[in-house]
Amino acid sequence: MRSLLVAATISLAFTLFLTPLFIRLFDKLGWGQVIRTPEDGNNPQHAAKRGTPTMGGIIFILGAVIGYFAGTYTGGSPPTPSGLLVLWMMVGLGVVGLIDDMMKVRSQRSLGLSGWRKVLGQVIVAVPFAVLALNFPNSHGLTPGSAYISLFRDIPVLSFMAVGAIVGWILYLAWVSFLSVAWSNATNLTDGLDGLATGAGIFTISAYSLVAFWQFQQRCTSGALVPAYAEACYNTRDPLDLTIVAASFVGALVGFLWWNAPKAKIFMGDVGSMAIGGVVVAMAVLTHTELLSLLIAGVFVIAPGSVVLQRYYFKATGGKRIFLMSPFHHHLELRGWPEITIVVRMWIIAGMLAVTGVGLFYVEWLAAQ
Repeated sequence: MRSLLVAATISLAFTLFLTPLFIRLFDKLGWGQVIRTPEDGNNPQHAAKRGTPTMGGIIFILGAVIGYFAGTYTGGSPPTPSGLLVLWMMVGLGVVGLIDDMMKVRSQRSLGLSGWRKVLGQVIVAVPFAVLALNFPNSHGLTPGSAYISLFRDIPVLSFMAVGAIVGWILYLAWVSFLSVAWSNATNLTDGLDGLATGAGIFTISAYSLVAFWQFQQRCTSGALVPAYAEACYNTRDPLDLTIVAASFVGALVGFLWWNAPKAKIFMGDVGSMAIGGVVVAMAVLTHTELLSLLIAGVFVIAPGSVVLQRYYFKATGGKRIFLMSPFHHHLELRGWPEITIVVRMWIIAGMLAVTGVGLFYVEWLAAQ
């Protein structure tokens, strides 16, 4: 428990008190937000945000890393492969986003990495994560990830290796890569209003910290496991460390939100939004709840879902639109909703979806006994 408190407190303090220093540094470096013009399809209400310091995701990535290592070492729980894999996805996808941000700032255009180059970068990060997740077995033979598709836990009939080792590995790597590309782009699309992705990330990763902590309490390798609960135990390799890394990330986001809430003094940029997506993917894979992530992190599905609907409806109807503008939060802006109203209500939706996901997770545990 001390590790959790130290990790969350230090990461929170780092982002809360040091973000103003980073804001001044980024301003001196000329790292200002590039805003598309209305002619390029941007909401004209956002023109005033041009020049606001961006790439603030660097701050909460640093805060989360520092908080995690401080928490693990001061609490007597050294880092584990699972915790380090979460950091790999957070930092790795954050670097992809950072490259995208730097290209935008240097060219003073809203176009950074092309779509396929961004996907390639995301896959390059995802593949080593997937490979390493099936290695490093502990004394009980548990690896951080598994070669199964999972809902509340691994689904026995959905094993990639059931079709053979070679094909199974290919399918498994493709599955984790798909999850990584999907979630990192989903969080990136959601980051369109001040504080929206930050607040949504707090609810989502907080829910995952609860899931991991419950798995720690009910782990199959615990000597204190109540015999009556043995049928419902979890084969998660390092659930406590996953809880610690999630707590450190949430703490970092909370501190950053102080400065990112409307009206934002700094934006997270693609480096921040993709880092959030990386943590979502890693926590989903390593807690064996990949399909459940659609509910726990469901708020991040709204933005890409609205973009897909808009695009296909436009093509099918020869130019008609469902929304005034996509993603959906920009549609609400054009309908006259104040930005703060949209952000807070999206936070409420994020909280309800996260709580519902955790609730179903607990109900499944009750049913499995």
